[in-house]
Amino acid sequence: MMAGSLQRQPTVTPARRLAWRAGAVVTALAITTLFLALSGRDPRLLADLVVRSTVGSRFGLEDLALFLTPLLLTGAAVTVTGRIGVWNIGAEGQFYAGAIGATAIGLFLPGPAWLVLPLMAASGIACGMGWILVPALARAYAGVNEIITTLLLNFVAGLLTTYLAVGPWHDRVTGALASTGRLPVRIPEIWGVVHWGFPIALVIVLALAWLTTRTRWGYQITIGGANEQAARYAGIPVRARILGVMLLSGGLAALAGVFEVAGTVHRLQGGLANNFGYFGIVVAVLARGSCLNVLPAALLMAFILNAGIVLQTQQLTGSAVLAITGLVLFMIAIADELAHYQPVTVRPATVAPVTVGKEARP
Repeated sequence: MMAGSLQRQPTVTPARRLAWRAGAVVTALAITTLFLALSGRDPRLLADLVVRSTVGSRFGLEDLALFLTPLLLTGAAVTVTGRIGVWNIGAEGQFYAGAIGATAIGLFLPGPAWLVLPLMAASGIACGMGWILVPALARAYAGVNEIITTLLLNFVAGLLTTYLAVGPWHDRVTGALASTGRLPVRIPEIWGVVHWGFPIALVIVLALAWLTTRTRWGYQITIGGANEQAARYAGIPVRARILGVMLLSGGLAALAGVFEVAGTVHRLQGGLANNFGYFGIVVAVLARGSCLNVLPAALLMAFILNAGIVLQTQQLTGSAVLAITGLVLFMIAIADELAHYQPVTVRPATVAPVTVGKEARP
């Protein structure tokens, strides 16, 4: 007879992980459907509205692309640090820093768009790198926990943005609340309200996927994240790699802020980040260390955010939408863990006969 049992495997094939995640999404939607029905709402009508308002119309697809652009960059920013064993929880603050740097150039440096826009991007990226510089140095050379330092700087960046929007950079022409004046230059659109930041973000993520898997630099940061002591023994400059990766991460998150302020909102204001930095952490967790997986993970997150806005137009509270979002992500997290367990066949141990004299006894 054979006995079957479940055993946790260290690795999972992409097809198996995808199948489990699909099952998790279906399960989460089934649970959501049940609770919506119990609350007196028609799940079919809501589902039809969500599909038509997100992927079933041009307006919905444009909104999806606008959500996807910052999520790609913040998700990649967190993912690339994870490959070297570091967690950048400060993408939200670096997002704000990039937006501030871009706005400073856009508001106070007159000139043609072809000159001002690259300067805005360079200024924003530099500000994002500067914002993460102190946590990066502290982590690389003093071993200070980067989770705490990057997280706390998020609040500082948010407050600084609000101060600038209501204080020295406040829009004194229209009197808009907590907002600067409209930027005189903007990133050109390529399809409706979708601007060039969207394809640029796609190219950046694909380039990162190649760099992290096909180059010596990518190999070194992967080894450094897997075993720092072994990497040092092999001659890899781990401290320099940590510093470089964290600066790259800060620049990516800051570029998301540049695209948001120069391509979507067109002015600096409080709450500009819209939690894209924190959602980038969720994208990175779903991507599981692969920059290429950032693409589908960010797409799923963008769809959830877009669907949440649609549901709020149907008198669902923001808390209910947040609960549905959390349920979907929670079920995916469970599925990722369960995908590691596979049935194995265990043969029962056999007892060799013991010979006593001329007789064989079992």
